[in-house]
Amino acid sequence: MRHEVNVDLGDRSYRIHIDSGNLDLTGELCKSAGLKGNCLVVTDENVAPLYAECVFQSLEKAGFKPALEVLPAGEPAKCQAQLMNLYSKAAAHGLDRRCFMVALGGGVIGDLTGFAAASWLRGIRFVQVPTTLLAMVDSSVGGKTGINISEGKNLVGAFHQPELVLMELDTLKTLPPRELAAGMAEVVKYGIIRDAELFQSLENSVASSSPRLQTSEETGRIIARCCEIKAEVVRQDEREGGLRGILNFGHTLAHAIENAAGYGQYLHGEAVSIGMVYAARLSVALKGLSVHESIRIEKLLAGLLLPVGAPNLAWREIRTAMAVDKKTVGGLTKFVLADRIGHVDFGCEVPEKLLEEVWVGMAPERNQQNH
Repeated sequence: MRHEVNVDLGDRSYRIHIDSGNLDLTGELCKSAGLKGNCLVVTDENVAPLYAECVFQSLEKAGFKPALEVLPAGEPAKCQAQLMNLYSKAAAHGLDRRCFMVALGGGVIGDLTGFAAASWLRGIRFVQVPTTLLAMVDSSVGGKTGINISEGKNLVGAFHQPELVLMELDTLKTLPPRELAAGMAEVVKYGIIRDAELFQSLENSVASSSPRLQTSEETGRIIARCCEIKAEVVRQDEREGGLRGILNFGHTLAHAIENAAGYGQYLHGEAVSIGMVYAARLSVALKGLSVHESIRIEKLLAGLLLPVGAPNLAWREIRTAMAVDKKTVGGLTKFVLADRIGHVDFGCEVPEKLLEEVWVGMAPERNQQNH
């Protein structure tokens, strides 16, 4: 079943198309969105053999002149060197202000390509074609683009909305189980921040041992619901001046984990899973979240085969990385915390002592040794 979600941002509005068979429609949908001229398709070495030819041929058939750039797979590619590489490819292929880029891949490709498009010639158009669950429900929607630097994740970037987002459900069939699980972390996040019924349905499926993404119809419905939540939040707060902060539940610690462990050691969704357990425990102490609901969160994540702790990472490493997170304001690290499943508050301050106590409490033996 086809799903379409509109991201209503005035003259920057766009549609999210969710279905099987969408890759064959890439060129047609780009044409319908008013795109013209040359385009640069950016993908990685894992995705290219599977889907690049289909997208390339669809664009050519619709009258576009595409070029293809295949990058190394993984988080380390989201860097300044690859950004410069994309600028060179854009110049070589003659991308002017009428042209566009296509991000074909997961969150790394989407963020990097989006930032390249936002900054090439001070901004050209681009299209998101996410191929991972995490990218579909999170990073491809909302216009956040950027790269990592050694000091931290996503510290350099821009808000740059895509012209359209095209989700091909069949790409999920080729995802490794670990990548699929990582994407489910973001699905759980939407349940915690905005939709208690979604959270409950995920719990029910784990309890019954039935794969949550068993059918394309069920997959499309879940992805559409996540996109609806994000689209509504982004509509109200496009540039993260307030409400959009709720989308960062679990992310303050997650970004610190990714940085401290070395980018690529933990998948983003895995780090978010650990971060949500941490945020839930902080929420018990500060926001009145019940211990029962905190345990529900941790149990669901573990049931989805996601990590709920980060062995071998000392608090001092985490705290150093957390200090340069982009959500830090005036030296104070801000958190998104929950008072109940389905509702959170953003911009919450946490006492320094509690930050460490909760981290140590998540794995006492490990963290006391590394303290």
